[in-house]
Amino acid sequence: MNALLLGLLAETNVHAGAGGSGGLIDLPVAREAATDYPYVPGSSLKGALSQWSQNAGLDDRTRKRLFGEQENAGTLLVSDLRLLLLPIRSLDTAYKWATCPHLIERLGRDSARTGTSETIPAIEIKSGEYCGEPIADDLPLFLEERQFRPSLPLPASVVPLILRLLPTGSEHANTRSRLSSQLVVIDDGDFVWFCRNGLSVAARNVLNERSKISENLWYEESLPSDTLLYAIIAERVVGALDDLRRAVTQQRFIQVGGNETVGMGWLTMRLVGAPQ
Repeated sequence: MNALLLGLLAETNVHAGAGGSGGLIDLPVAREAATDYPYVPGSSLKGALSQWSQNAGLDDRTRKRLFGEQENAGTLLVSDLRLLLLPIRSLDTAYKWATCPHLIERLGRDSARTGTSETIPAIEIKSGEYCGEPIADDLPLFLEERQFRPSLPLPASVVPLILRLLPTGSEHANTRSRLSSQLVVIDDGDFVWFCRNGLSVAARNVLNERSKISENLWYEESLPSDTLLYAIIAERVVGALDDLRRAVTQQRFIQVGGNETVGMGWLTMRLVGAPQ
């Protein structure tokens, strides 16, 4: 079965809701049950791709063939959209792109499914440590209110492994160039803490038109802009991926998740191995 990796870089905040309350957060993002990593369900991504294809030059017949309709399954298989890099506020720079050994390992396993397997380094790191470019004068790294001390240097193969998922257009040249300096790998448990406590939370309100008194206040969680996610796109029928490749060259921007009317959910796509 032919398959490709689809990298998506968030240009705005992204809200893919869990469909229920999460304690203090009225509208939390969807999370994997076992790990608490934020993700976008494959059904949401597939629906977004189907809608996007209309703006990417695909005719209605091709769109239905690729993504299916009520009576027929499509010829493309779309996985969940998995988290790879999470922007976290830092005292050293505006933010750091954080990931963890488990996510890097999982990217390697997913790459093998697409036939683009790379050498995946085994990164052993303790809680409270980080792998990445050291801070000047050996100062500690602060992510949010937590302090991290430097560990082993970042393996050289990690940056190219992630870089291939970032968009390659001229407008993303600076984005790609700063990956090596902003990338940090932290312990799996530390990373999950930021997934649970470090996402964007916005307060939204409904005011009475006449009195301007609040009638409904709620808190909504979202993934911040510059989050990097990826999915696996496979074909059930030979040639289906070729149609997707051509469409991505025509339209690289896609809207995923809720709150489209207030500018949320916009991402830039890159198909690994496809012409860019």
